[in-house]
Amino acid sequence: MGLDIRIPMGAMFAVIGSLPAVYDLAAARSARTYEQSLSINANLWWRAFMLVFSLAMHYLGRRGGDATVHLAEESPEERAMEVREHHAELEGY
Repeated sequence: MGLDIRIPMGAMFAVIGSLPAVYDLAAARSARTYEQSLSINANLWWRAFMLVFSLAMHYLGRRGGDATVHLAEESPEERAMEVREHHAELEGY
């Protein structure tokens, strides 16, 4: 039962990305509003980026959730290192 950090992170970006959408819908905007930003709706592009990022995090979190976790002590490299350390300790290094 491990919670992957990507799932809550994706949810956070989805919520934060939806806030500018609500603001844009609530505020009456004119074309003059976007004159300072070269007529580019920055909220629209950031909202789209956050949505794509949140979907990617959610997908990767769900896909990686069934991965098997191996302890370092159970790996062959760790056992070999333990043997080397044990022999070095016995030899007085």
